[in-house]
Amino acid sequence: MALTCTDIFKFIFAIIFPPLGVLFERGCGCDLLINIGLTLLGYIPGIIHACYIIIKY
Repeated sequence: MALTCTDIFKFIFAIIFPPLGVLFERGCGCDLLINIGLTLLGYIPGIIHACYIIIKY
């Protein structure tokens, strides 16, 4: 799957604030809640999950 220009911006948002990248990719839902929890537990797990969500969809 090729990355688009919007995916690059989503990655930038995911590095700055991981839930924001997930919100732009999937909207409000279970993935967003999981990412918020991971970000609260540790910044790096939130980034990893956000990048996974952006690449997966």
